[in-house]
Amino acid sequence: MLGGSFWVAFLRNTISIILMLSFFLMLDRPKLSMKKTVWCYIAFGVSMILGYSCWYLLGTASFVKYAAMSSLPLIGVFCCLMSGEVFYLSLYRMALAFYLFSVCVFCGVDVARWWFAGNVWVDILVRFIGTVVILLFTWFKFRRQYFNGVDFLVQEMDLFSAAALFVSVMFGAIMAYWPNLQGFSVFNMVRAFLTLFMAGTLQYAILHLYIHLGYEHYYQAEKELLEVNEQLLHQQMELMSEAEKEAALIRHDVRHHTLLIKDYVQKGELDELLGYLEQYGADVGSRKEESVCRNRAVNSILSSYAKKARGQDIQVAMDVRLAEGLPIRDIDWVAILANVFENAIHGCNNSGMPQKVIDIFIAQKRNKVIIQCRNTSNGEVVFRKGIPQSDKGGGMGVISIIKAASHYAGETDFVVEDGRFVTRILLNLPA
Repeated sequence: MLGGSFWVAFLRNTISIILMLSFFLMLDRPKLSMKKTVWCYIAFGVSMILGYSCWYLLGTASFVKYAAMSSLPLIGVFCCLMSGEVFYLSLYRMALAFYLFSVCVFCGVDVARWWFAGNVWVDILVRFIGTVVILLFTWFKFRRQYFNGVDFLVQEMDLFSAAALFVSVMFGAIMAYWPNLQGFSVFNMVRAFLTLFMAGTLQYAILHLYIHLGYEHYYQAEKELLEVNEQLLHQQMELMSEAEKEAALIRHDVRHHTLLIKDYVQKGELDELLGYLEQYGADVGSRKEESVCRNRAVNSILSSYAKKARGQDIQVAMDVRLAEGLPIRDIDWVAILANVFENAIHGCNNSGMPQKVIDIFIAQKRNKVIIQCRNTSNGEVVFRKGIPQSDKGGGMGVISIIKAASHYAGETDFVVEDGRFVTRILLNLPA
């Protein structure tokens, strides 16, 4: 700290608090509306600036020692309360904001001391330029990259890894305020610079590692979805082949029916003809293909997998109330229903129960679609972050379900109730 008047401290505090709050808000998805959130940030920021400036005026020595470190928990608690993200992601962003603030402080103070004999206005100018560069880079470059990978960070990052990143970044940031580094010397400058550089490089590399892992899992889920689509197409082709065989058999039988009807008419045996036609009508009615609902995509998927399940001695009950023409892509129906049914069949076969049941309920209520599947289970399901884990180490089918539901701002829930594995999915139909 290079000292200065009250107004110099006021400018420093303004620049620092604007940097930390703006950086956090740019990378956040807040709980409240953006308008309310911005007003809350402005009110909190003004309070922090006035409070810390008064602190500087009343106790300069204590301010120099403790101001920077005390600002972290205050701003951190406020930002975490305003954020709609998971806690450990907010923790990481707060550490990164404090790290960038420390870099600006380090550059401002040491540039002023090294070339300008400790001029306080040079210190402020360097901090201002650094803050503007960081915020512009964050808004136009880093923000887009971050939001493209934030869902991957949520999936891949846990509290332990976030804490490790937090500690590494904070270690580098705190070195800028370490008592032994306050004295001006080339050694102290180089040591602080290397510490900040290594901490920044480490967190940036780990950030990209998590995003890369997320993309890898994303492409793996896409690959599995393509395999499910291919499997469904094969099943559809089998159904079409069976339908063609049945149609050929019907055409063959029609010739015999025509000859028999002609014989009854020629002989005048109208009562016998009427009885025969009634038997024929009942036989044709018994061959009617199962229709689950009027939505062709859903009907096709459920019919195919219901046939597959019944072929494995699994009882299937379906109550589907959907209209045709819903604004949901067929590929998303495949991702959701095919994976739900596939997981249900797998759960039934692994349950070891003599009686295996799959019960599916799908209904549309206004602009929402409700999907629920209950299947027999042995109850030994391992959950991680609310997501069931496959005993084969995969579990990408559930991720495909969650990903497809997210296209419609949907919600998913997986639980075990009364010896049944229950999958619940809520989709919000776009206008």
